[in-house]
Amino acid sequence: MVFNSSPTSSKTVASSVATLLRNGRIFDGTEFVEGKAVLVEDGKISAIFDDGIGTQDCQIEDLGGKLLVPGFVDVQVNGGGGVMFNDEQSVDALETIANGHRKFGTTTLLPTFITDSFSQMQAASTAMRQAIGQGLPGVRGVHFEGPYFSMERRGVHAEQFVRSVDEGAFDLFTQTGMGVVLVTLAPEVVPVDFVTRLSSAGIRVCAGHTNATYDQATAGFAAGISGVTHLYNAMPPIMNREPGIIGAAYDNKDIYCGLIVDGHHLHHATARTVIACKGTNRIMLVTDAMATVGSNKSSFNLYGTEIFAKNGRLATKEGKLAGSDLNMMDAVRLTRDELGVDFGEALRMASLYPATYLGLNDQIGKIAAGYDADFALIDEATDKVTRTWIKGAGVNS
Repeated sequence: MVFNSSPTSSKTVASSVATLLRNGRIFDGTEFVEGKAVLVEDGKISAIFDDGIGTQDCQIEDLGGKLLVPGFVDVQVNGGGGVMFNDEQSVDALETIANGHRKFGTTTLLPTFITDSFSQMQAASTAMRQAIGQGLPGVRGVHFEGPYFSMERRGVHAEQFVRSVDEGAFDLFTQTGMGVVLVTLAPEVVPVDFVTRLSSAGIRVCAGHTNATYDQATAGFAAGISGVTHLYNAMPPIMNREPGIIGAAYDNKDIYCGLIVDGHHLHHATARTVIACKGTNRIMLVTDAMATVGSNKSSFNLYGTEIFAKNGRLATKEGKLAGSDLNMMDAVRLTRDELGVDFGEALRMASLYPATYLGLNDQIGKIAAGYDADFALIDEATDKVTRTWIKGAGVNS
């Protein structure tokens, strides 16, 4: 089957059945385009060309005029679909979490295992190796958030598990088969050489739940810390004579920052200030989502404490924040509507920029030939995701 199109998009397609996505508007990661169709073969984008040319031997999927965008990438997902990773370390649990977020456009996520015992961390790593080995759709790595934190900035992370670096931690984090590994730690409570060793081994290291001074933060960045987990939350405020880790993150153009834009973790004006100070191409929208996202649950248990969802806010009965009830489509919408960010840039903050941080921007984050066929379809009239594809396999939301 041959498509006659421009020299940059023409392709002779093999006889195997391909899927043609047509009759939609496209955001390709760079710009919004009209009148184009996307050809998918073997889980990859095979070609993009003018809509309406030859379609022999293709399975046609009509997008109904909706907006096709690169699938969202979330580097901080504690739970979803009614399940917490800390409660159940299994491939089934990871699949439930991934499916809970997929309906909101997230096609790549890092299941996040929060502060717990070392034996439970080992169980989480075993589940991740199994999931990656089985090619679980949407799961491309793991985020260990803790337990090497500042006790003063631990938030809802269990006090009994916050500790200094375990013997064997380096071997756990660097074992093969877990995909991309991200570790959040407090730079002031771990040896500098531990950070350097992790970074040199290809681990993404973020600072978080930290009381670090500006000098401690910059030393951590120099040692290999490349990001900050949920900027402003669980860290000291920026002060005139002690900018702390927030000021250090502003001061370093290369540092990526996760941002929870639900309006509960950060006032929208604060989030706008982050963007004014930092720009957008080093900001990753994250959900920090808990079990309630993608489920009908209004509460769940964390370390034996009941956490309640009310008006989009997750908190203990005393009112202490405990993760979020945010999904990625809402994060994009809030970034556009409340933070005043251009829609295309908001989409990049949820896809291309986190993909770049994870080193996956040659595979995901764009709609371009050779990339994985990971998409979300958005009804722009409602700001709802109606369908997703992961490596070409589509599911209605």
